[in-house]
Amino acid sequence: MDHQAPRQTVTDRPTDWPLETHEVLRRSRVRQVAHVPDAGLSELISLTQDDPEMTVTVLTTEEEGIGVLAGAWLGGQRGALLMQSSGVGNCLNMLALVKTCRFPLLAIVTMRGEWAEFNPWQVPMGQATGPALELMDVLVYRVEAAEEVAETVAAAADLAFQGDAAVAVLLSQKLLGRKVWTR
Repeated sequence: MDHQAPRQTVTDRPTDWPLETHEVLRRSRVRQVAHVPDAGLSELISLTQDDPEMTVTVLTTEEEGIGVLAGAWLGGQRGALLMQSSGVGNCLNMLALVKTCRFPLLAIVTMRGEWAEFNPWQVPMGQATGPALELMDVLVYRVEAAEEVAETVAAAADLAFQGDAAVAVLLSQKLLGRKVWTR
């Protein structure tokens, strides 16, 4: 009997947006990337890990990323937080730090609980992600099409880093493709 845990994979999604988004992060002078591993962002995460100009921190929970990025900003570097929508709930209390200290936050969030979701546990936070971020004064840009990802991330980075704003780019589940469990 095979006792390996199933792992989540993403199928049927365009593969050019991660490369374009990585280039946007480079042009925006992002040097720190914090993330919790996520199948929807796996290609972008790999690109940042392979980039000698970026320091990548793997988090045990998403709210740690807020502290990592605050420290990066205080140290003179720009950062980005990569996470799944289910992790947004973990960040809500730490977003008070962003609001109070007025440092830039650029977050790229893959959505769950939407189109073709197989896990009902993901639906409540998927529905609450945008409104929860907005309640914490995070500007939310939603992307539905692969060809809009890089341009939207560039606009979010400009606003975050030039305006000391908190901005999250939500990548729809339909854009990412159907998730399936594999062994």
